[in-house]
Formats: sequence, structure tokens, C-alpha cells
Amino acid sequence: MKVTYPHMGNLFLVANAFLRGLGCEIVQAPFSTIRTLSIGTQYAPESACLPLKINLGNYIEAYKQGADTLVMVGGVGPCRIGYYSQVQKQILEDLGLKFDMIVLEPPDAHFKEVWQKIMTLKQNSWLSVIKGLVLGWQKIYYADELEKLLSYLMPRTKNTLQLEKIYTETIGELERAEDYKRIKIIASNAIKKMKQLPQRHVSPIRIGLVGEVFTVLEPFSNLYIEKKLGKMGVEVTRSIYLSQWINEHLLGGLLNLKRLANYSELAKPFLNHFVGGHGRETVGGVVDFAKQGFDGVIQIGPLTCMPEIVAQSILPSVSEAYGIPVMTIYLDEQSGEAGLVTRLEAFVDMIRYKK
Repeated sequence: MKVTYPHMGNLFLVANAFLRGLGCEIVQAPFSTIRTLSIGTQYAPESACLPLKINLGNYIEAYKQGADTLVMVGGVGPCRIGYYSQVQKQILEDLGLKFDMIVLEPPDAHFKEVWQKIMTLKQNSWLSVIKGLVLGWQKIYYADELEKLLSYLMPRTKNTLQLEKIYTETIGELERAEDYKRIKIIASNAIKKMKQLPQRHVSPIRIGLVGEVFTVLEPFSNLYIEKKLGKMGVEVTRSIYLSQWINEHLLGGLLNLKRLANYSELAKPFLNHFVGGHGRETVGGVVDFAKQGFDGVIQIGPLTCMPEIVAQSILPSVSEAYGIPVMTIYLDEQSGEAGLVTRLEAFVDMIRYKK
């Protein structure tokens, strides 16, 4: 059994640790690139949303490296992620690629089924499995802390290339770490180095990033929007980070992380029911950022994403009620960096003028 999975930000840190703990042989797909997207776009339905196309490219690239088992997450409600596994399975079979597909549905609706599927992967002792899970959680927790610090320092640090280099090298060290103490030392050293870099005395504008979870967390899919904004002098904060997504989607909220718990309430009275995906959380996230005094919010999502379209229709009311500028950006395989940069520059200039 040679297991692979789709990329989404730093998900590989926790996925590799957990799968090794289970005793699986891992075939990690190459990180997503234009080639990955081109492969997925070639075989996916034209109307399919961007995450499906990128994920499909991940699977095909991993298959060529020897993978035979695919682990992915599912979904419920009015969001097409619930159909991903069936659509992708049919496409892969039509291409002659034989995968054993293991779909982990949301545990709050299918806990017994999720447990049974994890058991099909288990080849090691429970001690190894628990160690792998805890190790993976520690890695992704510190990776998120480093990402938050990177976003904070990007508009303030004089040498952004050195800042990015420290971050990238640290992520690689975290992936190779095999014990908890080593993970903490690596993260602590990186945080110290990042903070010691010479800084400019500026007060950057603050922009919140909300939207569909994959395009928020996977930098390739959003054309590295956080980096672009950081170099424009903007401090970016996401409405959700990978550790929070894992806690919510895979652990059923077991760890009770505070930031996600209030979004449904914050969305009221603008949106008071589930619309699929993270549509309700998008609305609640904008309200949250407005109450925190952020200068603006950017909503991002794949073109034709139904939950985000619902949220977008409501955001003008939120913007007017709280006096916070909101811009929506949809992305697909045709999206170009030049057009994105132009829109970001205009939005940032508008906020600066307003201030």
C-alpha cells in the first residue's frame, strides 16, 4: 500500500507524520505548480471548481511516482466537495489509473465510517499511531504560528527575502523532525531569527482574508496573495488556519479552538443558516475582522463556488453595517498574476486614501 493525498498549504506536515504512525508507505505528490494545474484542467470537467482540478493533478502526478492508495476528505451539504471523490474516481478510472480511494467524511456526521476507514490503513501499534498524530499536530501548530509571524513581519521587515528563506528552511526542518522537543527548538530558533531581522518603523494597514478554505490555505491556488499583499505593506490575517481546519473538519471540534467557534453567531442576523462549505464562516469572519478594527477584508474563492457566491451577495450589507471595505476575488485556471496585482493595488490604495 503506497498512500498519497492532495496538497493544501502545509498539510503534508501532519499527513506524513500521521500516515507514518499508521505504518503506511507514503508517496508525496510534488507540490502544486502550473504543471499540476495543467494536468488537472486537461482531464477535469470545464465547469469544475479550481480545487478539484489542482487535486486531480496531484493524484495523477503521485500515481506516476508509484502511489496506489488515495486518502482525501469529503464533505456534506450544498458544496461540490461531496462529489469530488466520485467525479475524480471516474476520471482516474477512465485514464486507466487504478487507485484505492479512502474518503474521510466529516466525523460529526460519519464518525463510525471515518474510524473504520482509518483502521484499514493501520498497520502499526496504537502507540505508534498516537505518537504520529501528536507529532503531526505539533508540527502543524508551530507551522501556523510561523505563518502568522511571517504575515506580521512581511510589511515591517527590510529584507523580506531573508524572512521568507528562514520560514521556508524551517518548514523543511519541521518535516524532518522526529520528536516533540526538536520541533519546539526548531520553531523557537526560527521565531527568534525572524524577529531579529532589521525592521522598518511603519504602521501597515491590516486586511483580513476570508473565503473558501482551500483557496485561503493553499498559496498556489490564490497566486500567493498573502506574499503579494505583504510586499505592498499590508499585514494579512486569515479567518482560518490549517490547525483550525483540521480540528473542525477531521477532529469534530475536539480541541475547541476559539476563533472558529463564534463565526456562526457572528454571521447573524446577516446569515443564520448553513449554506455549505465555509459560506457562513465567510460572513462571520468579515464581522469578526470589522469588530477587531481591521482596515479591510478580501474574500477569495474558486470561480462558481456556490457557498461563496451566497456569502458574496450578503457581504455588501455587512460592509455597510460595519463601515469596512470588502473585495471579492474568484480564481480559476485562467487567473493571471498581473490582473490580481492590479486589483490588490487599487484596493490597498483605496484603503490608504480612506485612512
